[in-house]
Amino acid sequence: MNQIRRRACIGALFVGNLLALGLAPHAMASSHREAPFITRAPKVDATDFYLFRSFAPGRGAYTTVIANYVPLQDVYGGPNFFAMDPEALYEIHFDNNGDAKEDLTFQFRFKYTNKDAKFTVGGKQVSIPLVNNGGPIDSVSPAGINVRETYTVTVVRGDRRKGTRAAVTNADGGGSTFDKPIDNIGNKSIPDYAGYAAKHIYNINIPGCATPGRLFVGQRKDPFAVNLGETFDLINIKAPAVEFDPNAEKAAKDDLADKNVTSIEMEVPTECLATSADPVIGGWTTASLRQGRLLNPFPRSNNDASLEGGAWVQVSRLGMPLVNEVVIGLKDKDRFNSSKPQNDAQFADYVTNPTLPALVEILFGSAGAKAPTNFPRNDLVATFLTGIQGLNQPKNVTPSEMLRLNTSIEPTAAGAQQRLGVIGGDNAGFPNGRRPGDDIVDISLRVVMGKLCTLNIGCVAADAPAGAIRFTDGAFLDQSSFDATFPYLRTPLPGAPQQ
Repeated sequence: MNQIRRRACIGALFVGNLLALGLAPHAMASSHREAPFITRAPKVDATDFYLFRSFAPGRGAYTTVIANYVPLQDVYGGPNFFAMDPEALYEIHFDNNGDAKEDLTFQFRFKYTNKDAKFTVGGKQVSIPLVNNGGPIDSVSPAGINVRETYTVTVVRGDRRKGTRAAVTNADGGGSTFDKPIDNIGNKSIPDYAGYAAKHIYNINIPGCATPGRLFVGQRKDPFAVNLGETFDLINIKAPAVEFDPNAEKAAKDDLADKNVTSIEMEVPTECLATSADPVIGGWTTASLRQGRLLNPFPRSNNDASLEGGAWVQVSRLGMPLVNEVVIGLKDKDRFNSSKPQNDAQFADYVTNPTLPALVEILFGSAGAKAPTNFPRNDLVATFLTGIQGLNQPKNVTPSEMLRLNTSIEPTAAGAQQRLGVIGGDNAGFPNGRRPGDDIVDISLRVVMGKLCTLNIGCVAADAPAGAIRFTDGAFLDQSSFDATFPYLRTPLPGAPQQ
């Protein structure tokens, strides 16, 4: 019997090594199921990335960054729900001198602990099968939870792998380990989820920053709004028109209306992100996995089902929204998500000669939706690769894809924000950073079809026959769907009662 087990272990190690060798070159990916590899690793799939000057009262000196992961979370997704991957490295990067290289990185590592609660059944102690055990869930470490998910945060200055490292700590209680709230199982298990989650908002000391910041990691209502099914069915929406019907913006279903997501959120003193030489910062998020994985044929616990090792391999990347979904060609989606901004010249043709406008013309050309004629598309280069001159372009910029924010532009207060951001006359919104209430789909559709040409940004109105058309996917989004204070994204939908 022992010999059979030994042979099985050797065989598993051999197969595991083959899998590791075979997967390593293809370990790449990114958001909302947008690249082939990431569909196999949803825990490291970045769905959305936000970067904006905090607009909560009294927080104007701070910048908020949000990186969302684990897409399409069904509210009834038990019994194991949506923990982060303890074998992954989640990172948020900032470039503050325009050279397309990270100058500051926040690294997040997660740990998932099974408390192994037991019930006495017929005189025997037996492990229960659920993450909630019948007790109240109302505090940071409640007795009613059978698991504990914690995380640490490390700040790295310089290269993400070679720079100087230091731990982010709790400014109130000390220590460098933070608790993540369990997902919103339902109202019976967690009667006051909003209050429970709020206890996981931490004041933090960031090494090198004189002023404390704030931190929250946990499940939130998915903030994105998109007519997802019809959009990817060859943009199966109502034909656009210059004579805009305001009801068209609300005419379609938001396919993410019943979904949750996991958010990594930080509110950082702006002076810790931007330099005195240039107020423009660039940001993006990545997730990485170990290069090798050996599957354990005889795991004794959930923690030893596999053995991870080797160098970190980046498998997810997200800065500007929708880039990999509708800009990067199908054959290069995995390659893009494994790459760094400093190497983005290899993808330039997808921006200077984009295919999405050509597809829109094929589908809606009879309605006047003609693709712009200016090549290269310098308006899109400004939007995606350099920032817009005079708005959010660094003084010394290396063209590269990331979300850029001019931190010297005052935030627009809650209640006054324009859902279309810059093209709606609100320079504190997308593409100058991104706020939760910026309707990215409508903005992006209009920009790729030449809206910036009508504003003389990289082109002129004559280059964009459809530049004045008010494209929309019909899934409405504005600031009314979000809170006016940190963590801004709303309480996740509960698993029960059924809505």
